[in-house]
Amino acid sequence: MPAATAQEIQRVTQRLAQVRKRMAQAAQQVGRSPEEITLVAVSKTRPIQAIQAAYQAGQRDFGENRLEELWPKVEQAQGLGLTEIRWHLIGTIQSRKARMAVGPFALIHSVDRLKIARRLDRFAREAGWVAPVLLEVNVSGEETKHGFHPASVKAAMDELVRLEGLRIQGLMTMAPFVPDPEQTRPIFRALRQLRDELQAAYPDQEWRHLSMGMTNDFEVAIEEGATIVRIGTAIFGKRAEQA
Repeated sequence: MPAATAQEIQRVTQRLAQVRKRMAQAAQQVGRSPEEITLVAVSKTRPIQAIQAAYQAGQRDFGENRLEELWPKVEQAQGLGLTEIRWHLIGTIQSRKARMAVGPFALIHSVDRLKIARRLDRFAREAGWVAPVLLEVNVSGEETKHGFHPASVKAAMDELVRLEGLRIQGLMTMAPFVPDPEQTRPIFRALRQLRDELQAAYPDQEWRHLSMGMTNDFEVAIEEGATIVRIGTAIFGKRAEQA
């Protein structure tokens, strides 16, 4: 397996430094500490060499959205000695593949409906594991997006908090892709307000994470309270289909 080249490492290192600088500036703009925010490098469809380059540059949190792509990368990373990676599952979990989502994830961002929550709970308990999860909320109401609607997540909470195989740690959303990132602010603000409501109603849950913001809008998300941003293109460059 070829390793990342010095040129790849240099390029990714420079991009990561720029992203982190922008994150810090956005946090400081609203009086937050940059240390409060986790950068998840979205490595879906990227080769293991891209992950290795980011790892060499100090990145440790990586996000994948397809389980069938994730697990081979886990093995490849171990083979390359990338032993400190924290894997985040950020994509929709198909019901028939829920068992594959049981594993040593730092966080599962995409519990988007009760059926998946129930299946993950069952498989996690069978494996003697408690899955750290975020509830995905479709704040924008777009038909193309997955997630609980705000009203439905409130209605489901009494059951969700009783699922012993899951540990709810907060909420996740995806904002619409729009030319002006400022247009996403109401989406991120609404997710934060929903989190605050749920935290008041269910104080025994952690509620510490808001996973929101990507390459196009992460600075606005940070200003509105994001604790996790999921960034791919700004770190790894455009994928072939984007170019």
